[in-house]
Amino acid sequence: MSPLARWCHRHRLAVVLAWVGLLVALGAGVGAAGSAFGNSPTSQDTDSAKATALLQQAANSAAGKSGRVVWQLSGGGRVTEPATEQTMTDTLKEIADAPGVASVSSPYTPVGKGQISRDGRTAYATVAFDQEVADAQIDHVKDLAAEPASGSLHIALNGQAFTVNPKPNPVADAMGIILAFIVLLFVFRAVWVAALPIITAVVGVGTSAVAVILLSHVITLSDTTLTLGSLIGLGVGIDYALFIVNRHRANLTAGMTVPESIAKSLDTSGRAVLFAGLTVVVALLGMLTLNVGIINGMAIGAAVTVVLTVLAAVTLLPALLGMIGLRVLGRGERRGLTGEARRRSSRRPGLWARWAEQVQARPRTLALVALAVLVALAFPTLSLRLGASDDGNLPTASTNRQAYDMIAEGFGPGFNGPLVLAVQTSDAADKAAAAKLVTALEKADGVASASAAPMREGQRVGVISVVPTTSPQSAATSDLIHRLRDKVIPPAERGTSMKVYVGGVTASNDDFASVLMSKLPLFVLVIAALGFLLLTIAFRSLLIPAVGAVLNILSIGVAFGAIVVVFQYGFGAGALGLGAGGPIESFVPILVVGIMFGLSMDYQVFLVSRMREEWAHTGDSRRAVRVGQAETGKVIAVAATIMVCVFGSFVFGGMRVIAEFGVSLAVAVAVDALLIRMVLVPALMHLCGRANWWLPRRLDRALPHVSVEGPADEPAREPLPVREPQTAGVAE
Repeated sequence: MSPLARWCHRHRLAVVLAWVGLLVALGAGVGAAGSAFGNSPTSQDTDSAKATALLQQAANSAAGKSGRVVWQLSGGGRVTEPATEQTMTDTLKEIADAPGVASVSSPYTPVGKGQISRDGRTAYATVAFDQEVADAQIDHVKDLAAEPASGSLHIALNGQAFTVNPKPNPVADAMGIILAFIVLLFVFRAVWVAALPIITAVVGVGTSAVAVILLSHVITLSDTTLTLGSLIGLGVGIDYALFIVNRHRANLTAGMTVPESIAKSLDTSGRAVLFAGLTVVVALLGMLTLNVGIINGMAIGAAVTVVLTVLAAVTLLPALLGMIGLRVLGRGERRGLTGEARRRSSRRPGLWARWAEQVQARPRTLALVALAVLVALAFPTLSLRLGASDDGNLPTASTNRQAYDMIAEGFGPGFNGPLVLAVQTSDAADKAAAAKLVTALEKADGVASASAAPMREGQRVGVISVVPTTSPQSAATSDLIHRLRDKVIPPAERGTSMKVYVGGVTASNDDFASVLMSKLPLFVLVIAALGFLLLTIAFRSLLIPAVGAVLNILSIGVAFGAIVVVFQYGFGAGALGLGAGGPIESFVPILVVGIMFGLSMDYQVFLVSRMREEWAHTGDSRRAVRVGQAETGKVIAVAATIMVCVFGSFVFGGMRVIAEFGVSLAVAVAVDALLIRMVLVPALMHLCGRANWWLPRRLDRALPHVSVEGPADEPAREPLPVREPQTAGVAE
């Protein structure tokens, strides 16, 4: 790494201009080509996917978006009163004549009587749009629908056409960056130390953002990929640059020249950054084993972001460090660059040195306390329920939420998520069996109503609509889906050629959650095995990777516990403007597992690599653990604080899915860095002693030798005598 550092230092202006040129070139490409984000199918092998395919084939058309206009009278009024009926009929006629509208299904027609609730207070109309409808035309329909609203007549809209997906909030992104700058400035008291990691991360994330936009033309990427990439990229980008800058500052205060220090920093901390970035990329790309389109795209997009932020840290950052020279140190530090001042400073034990001694003195007690806290924080994970958020999880001020509540009140909670059964028939006997199935469905527990659409002559695929008695997100609705498939439908199919598939949005979400949960154990096994192998190669140890893998699972449990408490139980979700509690988005835990495995291993690499370096010099395990913890504690704590600021800022962006990532990752990173890496890992390593560094000779010869901390990371020829805790030479 040192040759790369020296080259970047010598050609620092060219390196900076190259990054600027790359960003401009990719930006020009985006300006010319635009983006092509879209959601890929979740699975082609589920019951609901087969139902959807059959229904689309039977429709033989490319229908456009549709939505509902819902109205409700307060004060005991009925929507069939002449004044209200005339007002809404006129409004629906205007909507039907509006550009882009294909049809309007009114409740004030003989066919639409079922669109009026039994108490007569609530009604809805379905608006179907043309396939090629413009957003401005949909907005015009929204304005027309809202015009008749008054003190007693409440009107709200929901459905696919009228759902407004929240956009990423640039203010939230900026808030995370500003908080990170403040933290760095407060801790290091030097403007350039605060600015350089942020500049490096922003350039890396900005370059990756335009690269991912162009990549969306090649592979299917969801529209949340950019936001997720920014969330991860800013966190790891600032942290990676900070580790290198912190090592550079230590080298300068030790008397090195700027070029020497840059080369040494990249040859030590730069190697650790490369290795840490590799672990994150491996964890992210491990998600490809799930073979789920939307997750594949997110994983690739996030991996691209991490690669480019690492590349910025090991090329752009050395160039910038060369440009600013000694200004990376504060004024007081520059004035104190004398040998005597350095010796006086080295004799002052810092906070983290004192804490490392406390951990060494009481490893068993602290390990037990830390484990108890971790288990308590992860306990809510046992009640984790996957699904998909819908309009019922939106803030009460949202028109979609208001329409959802009106429908639930007037027609029952299950009306917001009916099950759609695709019935494949081949003869008259099958159609007779389908009619009997409707009767059986009406009698099934958990079914509010069931009705079949009339089948035309020659039609082979029928449609049965089943309205549950419970809401789409209810666990009882999920149970109903499985009960229909396992107990109600098979008897109706027996003795016939009829095939029935349970579909609809509610069933699709339930199937998606089931598919992901079935693949989760394999995914965890794959990335845990890869992580174990990487750490074994890096640290020539079996125990350290094994402990790291177990503790990574604990930190993931803490992440799950946090999102369960906030988003499933609803504690604090309303205050954050994130609506009511509900199930966790199905793909969020998968991505959290991949991301947290990578981030947890980052801190493990930075912590243990310094311990390994000290072990190589002294052969004293207790000293190696204590010194490694003391010298990395401050920077790991600061790095974790920055990640918490960045991840936490995304909670306020208005996007529930991204907020789930923000809460889970912010809590898990804080706990992982401060409780696991600064308490539990060193405590356990003190208890294990020399066993930490044991590796069978045959395995040692078989594994490739990779030095994370540079050429100095070689085993000591003979262990030195065990030394009692000393504070000299240990920086805070």
